[in-house]
Amino acid sequence: MTDIWQQRCFEQQVQRDNDHRSAYQRDKARVLHSAAFRRLQSKTQVLGIGINDFHRTRLTHSLEAAQIGQGIVAQLQQKQPQLTQELGLDANLIETLCLAHDIGHPAFGHGGEIALHFMMRDHGGFEGNGQTFRIVSKLEPYTQANGMNLTRRTTLGLVKYPATLTTLGYQNQQPLPQNIRQLKAGDWHPPKGLFDDDNDMLQWLLLPLSDNDKRLFSSITEPNQQGKCKTRYKSFDCSIMELADDIAYGIHDLEDAIAMGFTQKEQFDQLVATPLAALDDPWFRDNALPLADKLYSRHHYIRKDAIGALVNKLITSITIQPVNQDFELAILAHNAALAPEHKQALDLFKDFVFDKVIKKPEIQRIEYKGQQVVMELFEAISSDPMRLLPENTAIRWQQSQKQGLGHRVICDYIAGMTDGYASRLYRDLFSTKH
Repeated sequence: MTDIWQQRCFEQQVQRDNDHRSAYQRDKARVLHSAAFRRLQSKTQVLGIGINDFHRTRLTHSLEAAQIGQGIVAQLQQKQPQLTQELGLDANLIETLCLAHDIGHPAFGHGGEIALHFMMRDHGGFEGNGQTFRIVSKLEPYTQANGMNLTRRTTLGLVKYPATLTTLGYQNQQPLPQNIRQLKAGDWHPPKGLFDDDNDMLQWLLLPLSDNDKRLFSSITEPNQQGKCKTRYKSFDCSIMELADDIAYGIHDLEDAIAMGFTQKEQFDQLVATPLAALDDPWFRDNALPLADKLYSRHHYIRKDAIGALVNKLITSITIQPVNQDFELAILAHNAALAPEHKQALDLFKDFVFDKVIKKPEIQRIEYKGQQVVMELFEAISSDPMRLLPENTAIRWQQSQKQGLGHRVICDYIAGMTDGYASRLYRDLFSTKH
């Protein structure tokens, strides 16, 4: 009998002659050939689309994360062969997760995510990973109603936060601004979870779990001061994907910032290199300060060598560790993780990118502008959906409105837009110049 974790939600499929690919190879093909994946080429990663032609987009970031994920798999299979075999670690599966992990993110980076969450505040909220789950399980038209119809294990690996937004307290927000231009992004960060509208697919996903594992896997933390909770666990495959994502963000996106002059070596020496040298790790102790010289060298090949050395250092420190032995399913009881000192090192890089690049006024102004575009598009389209939505989407809105889900269809439409398409539609609707 087929392994239940390689089963798909919709099983009535045409089996093509002489198709010898594994289930995870087919999953990868579905991601690669999807419209949602193609759109990543024109969505903002850290630096806005159009600043120049050097920096990474969501697409190139995802490709780099996939390459890092493959490196992690190779390392783990070499260091812990028996355990990786018991856990069923599969290179194609991990590559698929890394390629698909960002397909739910809207245009204009986290500004777009916050904008959609605000506009959906009374209709179930919005969150990028929740939209990824929605795309692969419902929206991408590989099947009529089950999205890409990926295997259960691949779908599980894409779920970073296995709880619904209502469970996590998304409705507990700040007072509403007088108008959308006064919206403070910091007050409207969505909790990390899935949409209540997709709870049926979440229940299908968790169906093979024992009652004990369902309860434990879906458990959440106590509410914080804002009334929001966090999930506690993720699957083994998801933990590898997140590590690959974090390394690509912390190291490769730093390369963009350096090449484009967004950071200064003096800042890096103070905030990254000096703390790195103080870590309880001989490699960082010996290489932290020379590393700074290489990263800020005017010779690109020297910088590339430093980036490669950093990525290799982090990848080779990852091991499989037990998470909670109360889990009965092995892929929930184990996660891949960095050694503590290497996690500290990666956090230094990530914090540096966030504080000295993402929070720069130049970047925040671009993000704010995108945030306004998304909110005004949502406001306009929701005022008269049958008039302003494309024909197929308008039909879907009309059908969904009967169940009170019309706003979710508008959200799906706007979330799928690239930066460029959203900007053009904004001009078409609001500008008198042609």
